[in-house]
Amino acid sequence: MPGLIGKKIGMTSVYSAEGKNIPCTVIEAGPCVVTQIKTIEVDGYEALQLAFDEKKEKRTTKALDGHFKKANTTPKKKLVEFSDFEAEYKLGDVITIDIIGESTFVDITGISKGKGFQGVVKRHGFGGVGGQTHGQHNRLRAPGSIGAASYPARVFKGMRMAGRTGGDTVKVENLQVLKVIPENNLLLVKGSLPGSKGSYVIIEK
Repeated sequence: MPGLIGKKIGMTSVYSAEGKNIPCTVIEAGPCVVTQIKTIEVDGYEALQLAFDEKKEKRTTKALDGHFKKANTTPKKKLVEFSDFEAEYKLGDVITIDIIGESTFVDITGISKGKGFQGVVKRHGFGGVGGQTHGQHNRLRAPGSIGAASYPARVFKGMRMAGRTGGDTVKVENLQVLKVIPENNLLLVKGSLPGSKGSYVIIEK
């Protein structure tokens, strides 16, 4: 799907025409530069590689520096490929927030906040083992039984247990665009998004 690369700024709220207070997320969407055009003849598929967010030249590898100079642009931090753009674009073209209209719906992909190693209550919503009666001690957040007896004598794969939580790629679909502020490249989207402030998100129409 066609789209843009953005950066999550934070959350705020706006009032609707009916006077309802709607929570929304502010995203800095674009401008994105076309840094590569992939074709069926050369790459086996069609796509546009877009780049977003300025980066210092001294922090860029020589290979990437040459890649950006080929597109006649400065080094960028984030590169993402998009397909199925309706309009034709050339190398070095700038795609702005204008491709996203107000009162439309978008899909947004981001990386959720990493929470480190967590137990089953926080990670999977377990209720713990029983209450504080029947002689239970320090069992409120325990996982409970994890397997059967001598048969199968092992723990099945996929058992929900404690482990690393967050830091996953999460896609939220059909988020309503409440407002577009083109002069500041800002997009106000209804609801919350995965990731922390300042993290990159992929906006797809």
